[in-house]
Amino acid sequence: MASSSNLDAQGMSARASELLHEQQHAVYVRTDRMFAALMIVQWAASILIAWFISPLTWAGKTSEIHVHVQAALVLGGLITSVPVLFAFMKPGEAVTRYVIAGGQMLFAALLIHLTGGRIETHFLIFGSLAFLAMYRDWKVFVPATVVIAADHLLRQIYWPESVFGVIAPEWWRFLEHAFYVVFENVFLVMSCRANTDEMRDLAVRQAELEDSRSQEQEKAAELDRALVALTKSQENLLRTEKLAAVGKLAASVGHELRNPLAAIRSAHAFIVKKTGVGEGEFSDPKVVQFFDIMEREIDACSGIISDLLDFARERKLELRSCPLHALAEEVISVVPATEGVVVENLISNSLPVPELDKAQFRQVLINLVQNAVEAVPKDREGRVTLSASGGAASPWRIEITDNGEGIPEDVCRDIFQPLFTTKTKGTGLGLAVVSGMVERHDGRIWVESVEGEGSQFIIELPAVDAPAPDAEELFPEAQPALN
Repeated sequence: MASSSNLDAQGMSARASELLHEQQHAVYVRTDRMFAALMIVQWAASILIAWFISPLTWAGKTSEIHVHVQAALVLGGLITSVPVLFAFMKPGEAVTRYVIAGGQMLFAALLIHLTGGRIETHFLIFGSLAFLAMYRDWKVFVPATVVIAADHLLRQIYWPESVFGVIAPEWWRFLEHAFYVVFENVFLVMSCRANTDEMRDLAVRQAELEDSRSQEQEKAAELDRALVALTKSQENLLRTEKLAAVGKLAASVGHELRNPLAAIRSAHAFIVKKTGVGEGEFSDPKVVQFFDIMEREIDACSGIISDLLDFARERKLELRSCPLHALAEEVISVVPATEGVVVENLISNSLPVPELDKAQFRQVLINLVQNAVEAVPKDREGRVTLSASGGAASPWRIEITDNGEGIPEDVCRDIFQPLFTTKTKGTGLGLAVVSGMVERHDGRIWVESVEGEGSQFIIELPAVDAPAPDAEELFPEAQPALN
């Protein structure tokens, strides 16, 4: 738990750092663009100052075109172009901030020169430092301070009138200006660090909020999964209870009806023999027809009772080697042939041999193949195929495919439920018995169908180590298919 908590804390810290970096980058890009626009405006302003103010400042009352106009155009253009170029080519990068900081200070120095060192123009230095504080990065004050200090020092030595407005300023004038710059920088640096701390706190809170939201989403997903599992468990429980109730009823009804039905069958056989109906000795065709109806319906009742008893009892599995190809051949030979429908065995003889209860699994395949054959419309050339794959490395997969009418989606959901049938003479137990037999093999069965195109019943069984078959096994005579 401690290790997991530590990993979570590290992840939150990394996410907070990422968010802080994103916020800072956005501030840097926004401020780069602001300074690019500001420097273009300053360049235009410097040209106007050089045109209208510099001649008066430097030559008294006489106004004439001055060399400073050229300085504003050329030198101002150079100072402006480099920071603007960096702002658009490398927005948000550290080198761009430092170039802009130095360029802004150089422009302030140029404007001080163009106004002849007027004290009012010096305030642009302090305003520029305040603008640079919008980066919230105290390191930008380093190049800005170095550039403006170097400018004042060199011009105090070589051209003091251009920076202080007098020919012979006091020696400490440079230090006075530097002191005010450093004094402002102290408070601006404190402000930048405080802003950075606030941004970091916001990033941490946002990371915590994202983590909380992620945890809530995970909890919601877990609750959804638990609800789905609970719903499935409830459905399985209801199905189990329903199966148990139907099983008890089926066993009771089956046993109660078997003896009377046997007596009816015996009486029918005796009457047929005594009257000679079976040998064609009875002349009334109506009587012969009714005897045929009685025999057919007795057989139908017998089949229903067999279905009920098969559904009610759960015989213990008797697992043994069962080659699937031979089993499929046996099933095909047992299912009654239908005109226009071809049943093909596509199961390879080279497949490994699984361990199955032959009798039960044979009954499963007979039922599925017979249902597939009956699903093909009479006006269509039918094709039913049996195929299989899998073995030791992957689960067994047995597929019974037909090109019949298909099954509606709402029917597919309930098709394996007991007593559910779409046939007029069906009991609704056949596929329920099939599903129970497959589940007793630790497998599962489902159906995939497209209406009008056909259906595919798929049986999946667990993978097991199984040897390859040496020879095709013979199977006992097939049992009747389930309805």
